[in-house]
Amino acid sequence: MITILLVEDDLSLIDGLEYAMKKNGYAVDTARTVADAMTLYSQHTYDLLVLDLVLPDGTGFELCRKVRSNSAVPIIFLTASDEEVNIVMGLDIGGDDYITKPFKLNELFSRMKALLRRTLAYQEAGTVLSSNGILIELLTHRVIQDGQPLELTAAEYKLLCYLMKHPDIILERAAILQKLWDGHGEFVDDNTLSVYIRRLRTKIERTPNEPQFLLTVRGVGYKWKQGSSR
Repeated sequence: MITILLVEDDLSLIDGLEYAMKKNGYAVDTARTVADAMTLYSQHTYDLLVLDLVLPDGTGFELCRKVRSNSAVPIIFLTASDEEVNIVMGLDIGGDDYITKPFKLNELFSRMKALLRRTLAYQEAGTVLSSNGILIELLTHRVIQDGQPLELTAAEYKLLCYLMKHPDIILERAAILQKLWDGHGEFVDDNTLSVYIRRLRTKIERTPNEPQFLLTVRGVGYKWKQGSSR
């Protein structure tokens, strides 16, 4: 059974979401604060986190950062704001998707299922990817470069996996967004992908301004240059 950690402080929304999630076959634990959420997270294993942004003792952003320090578990943000800065920030620190309040339950469950489906696909695609001195252990979500662990956000991790699985092929920007966000790429500003590419280069390239692995094909998209699997 899929287990979800719901972090939300609105009691009326909690009741409705808990009921709907259980009716759809999910197991649900609920927390109303960052502290309570971290306590539950440390005691249990979850398949998906659904995080409200504004909480009594902090924010969903803060909780996401703590979780991302040791896990790539899928995360969806619930936000009352559709401001681009909040959306980009949430995705940039490791969120996988977001939905703006008020929302329809069918849309939320559609996004949850899509995110869980993507996660399972990444896990089942194989156990290891290797290229240019970078090793990705897909089952554990570990990324190692030249023998040293590499810390990536969830979005950076998915982007790197997608690129490494399609070496020496030009991947169009629209196709990358659609793949990473499962057909909902339209809600991500096109500049967001550029941010992810730039941040990923700073972590994997020896000279980020002169990339050797993650290449830009201007006006089209990006290409991962296949190299040694040392």
